[in-house]
Amino acid sequence: MPDRPTILEQEHEDFRRTARAFLEREVVPHHEQWEKDGQVDRAVWTKAGDAGLLCFDVEEEYGGPGIRDFRYNMVLAEEISKVGASGLGFPVHSDIIVPYISQLGTEEQKKRWLPGLVSGELISAIAMTEPGAGSDLQGIKTSAVDQGDHFLLNGSKTFISNGILADLVIVVARTDPDAKHQGISLLVVERGMAGFERGRNLDKMGLKAQDTAELFFDNVVVPKENVLGDEGAGFINLMVNLPQERISIAAIAIAAIEHILDLCLDYAKEREAFGKPIGKFQHNRFLLAEMATEAHIARLFVNDCVLKLNAGQVDTSLASMAKWWTTELQKKFADQGVQLHGGYGYMNEYPISKAYVDSRIQTIYGGTTEIQKEIIGRGLGI
Repeated sequence: MPDRPTILEQEHEDFRRTARAFLEREVVPHHEQWEKDGQVDRAVWTKAGDAGLLCFDVEEEYGGPGIRDFRYNMVLAEEISKVGASGLGFPVHSDIIVPYISQLGTEEQKKRWLPGLVSGELISAIAMTEPGAGSDLQGIKTSAVDQGDHFLLNGSKTFISNGILADLVIVVARTDPDAKHQGISLLVVERGMAGFERGRNLDKMGLKAQDTAELFFDNVVVPKENVLGDEGAGFINLMVNLPQERISIAAIAIAAIEHILDLCLDYAKEREAFGKPIGKFQHNRFLLAEMATEAHIARLFVNDCVLKLNAGQVDTSLASMAKWWTTELQKKFADQGVQLHGGYGYMNEYPISKAYVDSRIQTIYGGTTEIQKEIIGRGLGI
């Protein structure tokens, strides 16, 4: 098989060894138990912080390494995928949530929150989705009423990744009921605030060790000092940051795609039927040839997106293209992988089974495939 296209340099491969050693030592021996528990051990977050695996782009003055290079994020996603450690909420934290605070936070907010987010002592979540509003942010009902020096927050959110363990939750709320896009703001709710309650840890098809929760806000007093960015600018701020979120999901997808391909190649060489390895049958050989080709294309696409992201050149349409196409391909690979494994593919002890159930959410969160196509279509002027 041709070498996989790479945009990595020696320092990224050095980091890969660090990440791999950490996962083998601190994650792999415990992940099966975490899946039964429905969440990872909180201690793995601070250990990850100590190992330098969180918040690469946070500036040194706030405790981070100050490295604005998404290739490190991509390498970590690859190593997490290889060991099936789907319970780790590190990418959500580092790639998606913390950048809001880095980019929108006041100096006081950065000093207050970023050091703990880098160290893993503070775990973050973002609360957009509601029981009655998913991809349509205009449908948000959670409200924050201005009370002078604070907002009074009421409403509920669901499907919130890191929701059980989170210490800081960026809540998307409506601060002006009469405005549409201009009426949405971002409020940071902290663990322990009166009226902030967590519901059940949701029982999901896959990602069993990734805590995903319902959140409830009943007259939560959120001081004005916890408003992130300008009041009423929440929708615009979300749109600015969503491309990186979608590239992050695409990076997870290509990591999973390559992992599934490796599982299938190994199985096709080892498993025998009718006196020869199943990879020798033309159908399977053609299937694997197609998978290898599609994985190569996907890797080139994601690599290009990551380089553009580093250069500040990723637009909304390109990020949406990457998100929907790679995640749909991941879903297809997982299905093909189970079929190739036959009955063994349906057994939970085989990694392909876990890859199958963990892949299904990829085309849904971060904006569904249908939403991505709608964004691309609008960008085409149609």
